[in-house]
Amino acid sequence: MTPSARPARIGILTVSDRASSGGYADASGPAMHAVLAEILASPWEAVARTVPDGVESVRDALIRLVDDAHCDLVLTTGGTGPAPRDLTPEGTEAACDRMMPGFGELMRRRGLDQVPTAILSRQTAGLRGKALIVNCPGRPSSIRVSLLAVFPAIPYCLDLIGAARIETDPAVVQAFRPT
Repeated sequence: MTPSARPARIGILTVSDRASSGGYADASGPAMHAVLAEILASPWEAVARTVPDGVESVRDALIRLVDDAHCDLVLTTGGTGPAPRDLTPEGTEAACDRMMPGFGELMRRRGLDQVPTAILSRQTAGLRGKALIVNCPGRPSSIRVSLLAVFPAIPYCLDLIGAARIETDPAVVQAFRPT
């Protein structure tokens, strides 16, 4: 099956010591799923995982989501702040072949319109094979702001790397694809 002939597989990776240990219910992963359901007009399949904070746990989960679960897009939530255990960007870099820093730059810029602490976020993005990995913040309201900011570029990026084709609902997010 060609990448465009199958529904996109989208990994949703929640990074949290407390959520992974059952200390509290994960609100970020379901919030990410809800925003994706609002944004996407084409068929897609979610592959959700929760891991504790840490470079190795994030790296290994990302590798499994891309290499084993065949995700075209992986969105992480959590672990992007300045706290000592917030190591999602480092785990992402360790899993990626090439980095795409513009995604994090735009998410921080949009976040600053909401709260002055958005400057503390260290989101990034990168490519692993034919998959795009994007770090999002852990707050559900910030997830929505971040995804609405970067999603105009995500479908074309997936096209360029040979991932499954996705379509957005233009009433929510207008995807940009050059003509």
